[in-house]
Amino acid sequence: MENKYMNTELLDRAIIFAVNAHHNTERRGKGFPYIVHPLEAMEIVATITSDQELLAAAVLHDTIEDTDITKEDILKNFGDRIATIVSDESDEMPEGMSEEESWHQRKQIAINRLASASRDAKIVAMGDKLSNMRAIARDYSIQGDELWNIFHVKDKAEHEWHYRGLANALQELSDTFAYKEFVTLIDEVFG
Repeated sequence: MENKYMNTELLDRAIIFAVNAHHNTERRGKGFPYIVHPLEAMEIVATITSDQELLAAAVLHDTIEDTDITKEDILKNFGDRIATIVSDESDEMPEGMSEEESWHQRKQIAINRLASASRDAKIVAMGDKLSNMRAIARDYSIQGDELWNIFHVKDKAEHEWHYRGLANALQELSDTFAYKEFVTLIDEVFG
């Protein structure tokens, strides 16, 4: 069977934009290029929808949080829907607090925001969170509890609280394979 035509112009531009934004960046503690994570997040989203804007938002999801790219840059290049979803996926650092000090607060805000987010935003978040959970499960199977030392917060119980909170916030997607995999991996890692 031949591949059918699909207009992927928007997604192609988003992939190139994300590659350029994350250029020369390593995924923390992984030893591989950062862009692998957004591409995996996009692939996960593709198991839920073929919506090109959601696929683009998935590949762009860390550009505001982890690079010099702004919401205005995303808005200018990809429009309001994608810019809003990418912005909503981004943690904001409270002034005067370190990443460690603000971690629990930032994660609670993100969980609350996700719980009331649109289904579209939840789909993009699912791509990101499942990609993260896959990496944690893979690394945990090799390193055990030493894994937590690469994170700003080293308490395994805090990570469990975070991921179970995310699973609860994403329950609207419980009919998807991605959500089921997410919950399975959480249970494997945290028991």
